Amino acid sequence: MTTPTKPVEVVLYNPTWPQMFEEEAALIQQSLGENCLAVHHIGSTSVPGLAAKPIIDIVPVVRDIAQVDQTTEKMETLGYAAKGEFGMLFRRFFQKNMPQAAYNVHVFEEGNSEIDRHLKFRDWMRNHSEDRDAYAALKQTLAEKFSQNMLGYCSGKDAFVAAIDVKAGAKGLRIVEALTDREWAAAKSFRQREFFDKASIDDPYTWTFDHPDHVHLILYKGAAIVGYAHIQLWPESRAAIRIIVIDESVRNQGLGEHFLTQCERWLRTQGRISLHTESSPAAKRFYDKQGYTLIPFNDPDGYEGGPEDIPMGKRLVRQ
Repeated sequence: MTTPTKPVEVVLYNPTWPQMFEEEAALIQQSLGENCLAVHHIGSTSVPGLAAKPIIDIVPVVRDIAQVDQTTEKMETLGYAAKGEFGMLFRRFFQKNMPQAAYNVHVFEEGNSEIDRHLKFRDWMRNHSEDRDAYAALKQTLAEKFSQNMLGYCSGKDAFVAAIDVKAGAKGLRIVEALTDREWAAAKSFRQREFFDKASIDDPYTWTFDHPDHVHLILYKGAAIVGYAHIQLWPESRAAIRIIVIDESVRNQGLGEHFLTQCERWLRTQGRISLHTESSPAAKRFYDKQGYTLIPFNDPDGYEGGPEDIPMGKRLVRQ
């Protein structure tokens, strides 16, 4: 949970931003080719009258997100640096800086709920001046407070953005790596409440929050955090589910199955060949339904599970 240091600047709305988007969108669409279905202007620079960081946020929508990796060189010829997913599952993120503005390009596959969420937020702010002005004031305050801390600035906006997502009707499911204060607080709460409180101990594994082999994922339903998963990346292209949990208030709605399936899909894209877990007796039926079988856990770190734990796993790629 390191805090990046980056200057934060919020400026008055610039009426040239839409034209800058149009010109850049045409170049991006050409680079992505026939895979690109549409290109949208999102973020604060897409809202007339809204003060913003001078960054043009762009969402190209593609048929196949994997094919975007084949066009990285073309994006680089436009001056972009490829950042991979950059903390958001199934996204391709590109950045470049120009004298007049920076550009952030968030490529999503058609049907990804992030597309709808961004467009709903943009359209709400375009049509509700009171919320637009309140957002501008908040951003200017945060920019002064966190002038050298982009993560602090983003975390400070989190509650406001979530409230607008609710108003705008964003309801889709999305998965991100924990980043903001709210996401880390949710991760800690899920871990302590669902597991370590039962053993009457404080979470002994918070060190994994800063370890590159441990991935902490947050499941959103609209603006609400409804799930958490802790995945460890093992040698030999294996991975392990240390924790996966859905909030009690929304259980038995298929969210657990969706979360696990998307985790598996993501791990496949990372080249992982198998996913392992030590299931409790109560959770075994869940894993059975998802195609997991009884196989040795073989933890490379040598940790031993409890006496009731059931070693299970699933091959993620066909032999």
